[in-house]
Amino acid sequence: MDLWIVVPAYNEERSIGATLRRLAEQSDADATVVVVDNASTDRTAEVVRAFAADHPKTDLRIITEPEKGTGAAADTGFRHAIAAGATHVARTDADCLPHRDWTAALKQAFDDGLELVSGPLLPRTDEFPLKWWERRLLPAVVDIAALFGRFRPGNQDPLYLGPYVMMPGCNMAITADLYERAGGFPRTRIEDVHEDRALVNRVRYLTAGYGLRDDMVVYGSVRRLRAFGLVRTLGWYADHRYRPAVVDIRLGDIR
Repeated sequence: MDLWIVVPAYNEERSIGATLRRLAEQSDADATVVVVDNASTDRTAEVVRAFAADHPKTDLRIITEPEKGTGAAADTGFRHAIAAGATHVARTDADCLPHRDWTAALKQAFDDGLELVSGPLLPRTDEFPLKWWERRLLPAVVDIAALFGRFRPGNQDPLYLGPYVMMPGCNMAITADLYERAGGFPRTRIEDVHEDRALVNRVRYLTAGYGLRDDMVVYGSVRRLRAFGLVRTLGWYADHRYRPAVVDIRLGDIR
């Protein structure tokens, strides 16, 4: 298995170092990491190159995608990896911390026959102090969004080969063959289309070989939840019923 991990990044100089450290510390570190610098205007690329220089045992590369958008950046990274020989490609985001057994868990899922796999998204606790109830908000938002997705008209089609399953883009892995057959992530901006949902639905036309694994855990930033609030965050994930003036929330924006 030739596994590549794609990390789209836009203005993540304050967060991406922690993400790269966690990837370098995986219990199964046999993977290539490619960061897609999505037209950052800060020191994101410089931070990545410095990390690569300081961690020569980590196969870390950086490419650029000038077209702004999480879908565009992720698709560029996946296609770059596949062209370079990847048989399996995973994605996390530049504000996330995969569990140290994340790559081992997703590899096991592939060995068990899955072609697309995801797992739990839990809240990070290292960005700023969280109250006990805040620790439960992110999983609650994910659960509510997953429930909504089961009944969303756009996720219903008699031609689908399996049920709708919510798979966050920051915690997703797929075989190279299925990614290409499905057409990949739509090359869109996050404020236009949830590219992870779109890819899942494309896959549902092709196979029922996808699913969730409880041991494939990623810890995600709660900065958007804190900036938007619970109700607006739910609106954001529910087909962008809430559209904030500023989509790209960074830690410095949180009051």
